Amino acid sequence: MSKLLRNILIGAPVIAGIAMGSSVQAQTDNSQMLNQLRSYSSEGGVSSVNQVTNVNQLRDVSPADWAYEALRSLVDRYGCIVGYPDQTYRGNQALSRYEFAAGLNACLNQIERLIASSEAVIREDIEKINRLLQEFEAELATLGGRVDSLEGRVAFLEDHQFSTTTKLQGEVVFGLAQEFNYDNQAVFQDRVRLAFVSSFTGKDSLYTRLDAGNARTFNDIDTGAFTYSFDNGNNVEIGWLAYYFPIGDNIDVYLPAAFPLWQDFVPTVSPYLDSFTGATASLSSFGESSPIYKIGLAAGGGVGANVSLLDDKVVLSGGYFGDQSFDPSQGNGLFNGDFSALGQLTFNATDDIQLAATYVRGYFQNGSGIFDLGVGTSSASNPLNDATITTDSVGLQGSWTLMDSKVAVNAFGLWTQANATSNPQDAEIWSYGLGLAFPDLGKEGNLGGLIAGVEPYAEDEDNPIHVEGFYKYQLNDNISVTPGLIYIIAPSGSSDDDDAVIGVVRTTFTF
Repeated sequence: MSKLLRNILIGAPVIAGIAMGSSVQAQTDNSQMLNQLRSYSSEGGVSSVNQVTNVNQLRDVSPADWAYEALRSLVDRYGCIVGYPDQTYRGNQALSRYEFAAGLNACLNQIERLIASSEAVIREDIEKINRLLQEFEAELATLGGRVDSLEGRVAFLEDHQFSTTTKLQGEVVFGLAQEFNYDNQAVFQDRVRLAFVSSFTGKDSLYTRLDAGNARTFNDIDTGAFTYSFDNGNNVEIGWLAYYFPIGDNIDVYLPAAFPLWQDFVPTVSPYLDSFTGATASLSSFGESSPIYKIGLAAGGGVGANVSLLDDKVVLSGGYFGDQSFDPSQGNGLFNGDFSALGQLTFNATDDIQLAATYVRGYFQNGSGIFDLGVGTSSASNPLNDATITTDSVGLQGSWTLMDSKVAVNAFGLWTQANATSNPQDAEIWSYGLGLAFPDLGKEGNLGGLIAGVEPYAEDEDNPIHVEGFYKYQLNDNISVTPGLIYIIAPSGSSDDDDAVIGVVRTTFTF
């Protein structure tokens, strides 16, 4: 039996309890296990700070206890019974046979050392120990095997752990797609995201995400972008940098430094269809949720927060994004450049019904574009011919999950008023839609979806009607395949346009 095993057994019955616990518990408490093993791995069983050399050091044992003399004898004569690291013995706690075997083994090791050093050992004690050895022979053998296995697993975890504070999350998308009515070729595209998620208090999260991709949108149509549409030539770049932390029990703060989304913290009231620009729900960016959450997304940073009230029945959300917040030149910066500010009231009427009202104020210079992530026509995003504009947008969203979460319905409506800052020009922009989601359709983890609506369009345009159907088949915990079809009437806002017909097979790998 190795030295580490001896140290573990001498340390305290709690180590044996961890070692002998169920395999599920051993897997779920790895961090606690590692900490405890470290505290018991020093020579002599426990650190000098925690070593009990006198029964009076056990804070929950007093001379009035009926077992006080027995404990005092074991500690004083053999030094083989120690308490927990907090110097408690917990004498009323239930004891398994394996825990008893661990304590017995610690005493045996101590007696072996006393014999080897020619120190006196009472013959009566040796006879009792021989009987105990016979009684607990099987448990001691099993204990040794299980702790050896635990030692091997711990060594593997220590050698292979990425970080004690950071987890790695990843998503890789392969998309095979074809648009049939315009001069577009079949494409095979990809997008890769690797996120490092760090926590320093256990309640906060720092996200540092790297992105790469070559998923271009189709030529000659304004609408129909995929959730994974992202093209930087497959160069690795920072795709998102943000910090989440709570203030008290009811306030959650979102502090982004690069490429934030309203979806990152605001409830979008679109259950199952919104994967927050990921590739595990709807195929299209429009199908995720209301386009109001895609107004004025920034390259820079900002701040946001959710305040929960009335036992989370009501959530107040607010935030501000500065598009070029990092640029000190005139017309840019945190407050002097393009910006968007959002406020939302979300009402969780029941566990299945959710309603929200949203307002977004925006400022966009020289036709820089109201909507991002490929939703809406080009005229909807730049309605006043490259003028600098202010916008006021109002949205209503609602969702209802029914039939024991077998069906989810969501609906939204959006109205935007755009006004030029240097002339009396203005424009109205509209969008609305309905979504149906069918979670676990045919198999746990699968998802079916039907989406119909009108992508954002300016008031003098024809309606770009968007119809989408998809079925995500979950091959296993990490791989899904999603075939689907997107059909768009007047995809660029004109009835003279040919209808766009887009077929896609999306394969998503997550880890």
